[in-house]
Amino acid sequence: MQYTGSSYKGDYVNGRIEGRGQYTLPTGTRYDGELLDGLFHGTGALCFPHGGRFEATWKHGVAKDGMYIFADGLVYSENDWTHCDGRHRQYYTERCNGFKPAGLTQLTHSPSARDIPEGCYECHDGFYNPNTREVSTYEHKLLRYADETEHEWILRFCRKSWDEIVPFDPHQNSIQDAQDLKAVLMKL
Repeated sequence: MQYTGSSYKGDYVNGRIEGRGQYTLPTGTRYDGELLDGLFHGTGALCFPHGGRFEATWKHGVAKDGMYIFADGLVYSENDWTHCDGRHRQYYTERCNGFKPAGLTQLTHSPSARDIPEGCYECHDGFYNPNTREVSTYEHKLLRYADETEHEWILRFCRKSWDEIVPFDPHQNSIQDAQDLKAVLMKL
């Protein structure tokens, strides 16, 4: 693990990672749960640095069933997803806490929007610089480089550091947008 930058705290059986434990990847993503012969096996959760988590039942390193829970507590549902799609622009926190008064628009799922570095975008787990294609944490630590799909999605949907008047087109937002979001989230 010293060569990969990962770390492990937990049970060992015959010198092998087995039982309950906490495996942390160099990206800060952490697995908490049961392991068998060094693989995720049993119940466990992948906990992401931005606060989201994927809870699942694992078999020999493969998730057999599970659910993604966003940092604000919203549970992703593939079949009945009605949050921030083309027909519904209400954030989960607004559903839980109500709308802000007129003139105090909520720009993100968080009640207070972050300042975005000049020329960048805010994506779901940090900031994105389209010139370098770097996605960094809110503390400006490199997370990853965006591939073409994520790059296009961020440019199309994420909050920018500059103001821009964009006309509303009800035909632009579609089921394809939701499928694009799912494809990006599945890669993370």
